[in-house]
Amino acid sequence: MNPIPVNEQKPLVDRLTTACGGTYTPAQRRKFFISGPQWAAAYEGQALFHAPTRKPVAFEEVIRHYGEIGIAHWTTHDTDVIPTDSLMTDEQEKIVGRIGNSLRDNGVACSMVTTETFFHAVFAGGPAAESPAVREYAASRLSNTVGIGHQLGASYAVYWPGSLGYQIQGAVEETQTLRWYAEGLNAACEADIRIAKEHNRPTLKHCMEAKPFEPQAEILLPTSDAMLAFIGSGLLKHPEMVGLNPEYLHELMWGAAPRAALARALLAGKLWHFDINDGYRLKHDVDIAIGLVNPLDWLNVLVLLRSHGYNGPFNLDYKPPRTTSNDGVFSVSFPTAVDRFITLWEMAGEVLEDSIIRDATNALKAGGVVKNAKDVHEITAANKELLTLHELIGHRLFQILVGAHKGRVYSV
Repeated sequence: MNPIPVNEQKPLVDRLTTACGGTYTPAQRRKFFISGPQWAAAYEGQALFHAPTRKPVAFEEVIRHYGEIGIAHWTTHDTDVIPTDSLMTDEQEKIVGRIGNSLRDNGVACSMVTTETFFHAVFAGGPAAESPAVREYAASRLSNTVGIGHQLGASYAVYWPGSLGYQIQGAVEETQTLRWYAEGLNAACEADIRIAKEHNRPTLKHCMEAKPFEPQAEILLPTSDAMLAFIGSGLLKHPEMVGLNPEYLHELMWGAAPRAALARALLAGKLWHFDINDGYRLKHDVDIAIGLVNPLDWLNVLVLLRSHGYNGPFNLDYKPPRTTSNDGVFSVSFPTAVDRFITLWEMAGEVLEDSIIRDATNALKAGGVVKNAKDVHEITAANKELLTLHELIGHRLFQILVGAHKGRVYSV
């Protein structure tokens, strides 16, 4: 094979992308509450052991591309778009004004804002460190982000307390640290109530995002379940304003089932926002795009959410691979991620309407005929054959995933 000249490589990628087919139009994509993060599109491929592989991308370019692709919502950390030293200054107001203009010009809305409380050296001891000055600064940052959210028309604020924990045992007193962290959230909610009134808008939905490990060795709120307990602990002044933003991979990382975590959040009435991506159990936070690792699991997740009427955002919290070019981020990575989500969402609708799954599920719920409800042997025998339907349902889900339910077969 002959080497491919640089000037022929992008046309080749474009040709093969078109040949893949199965794409949706920007108008079709806009029908879904899908949001694209500034940090995901601007990710340069850097990591602990990785040098950057892409050039920096400003928010104007990200928002423009999202509008072209059909991603109708944009999300950001405060310092993704505003330098730390410019926060809470006149320069911040100028930048927020530019962001607002860019959103309007490209038909994109800001749906969520979040505060970076993990990268800057000031947060070396976490956002709820022993120093009162650090905690006061963290509360100011959280409250400031709420204000940015209202200026840009956001409806959600997300909190990832990744540095809320410790490297060395005994270095922090966990109950005190959690009380201090609650004070930061309380400050954000109090600011929200005041600012929302000034802007004549509803208050934001404040959503906590769990992660089992990284960057601290031990995390104080590692799972969505831990955060549900924290919300109900009595430490928050406005627990009704605080819910969850589970991330698919964060729940998967520690060996759990994301669908089960989402179910518990649904039962608690706290599933308000959802970060979507993919990856592997018991691994680090690889942030692969949705459906590239666990498509069958994702189908089941979306069946759950569709059946419970979830109508919150689906935030594309993933990292385009280091091997993808700057152009490929917007011509391949984001469009295909959105299209896989839509395809899986539509498949989930097929699952809910499938007569075989419906009949099997109803039979399991009905159970077998039992005359003596206290006879354990009769109950066991009455349901023994029905339980085989569990495996049949799994097979039917696979058939729907690969199209076999519509007659797709392979020659042998």
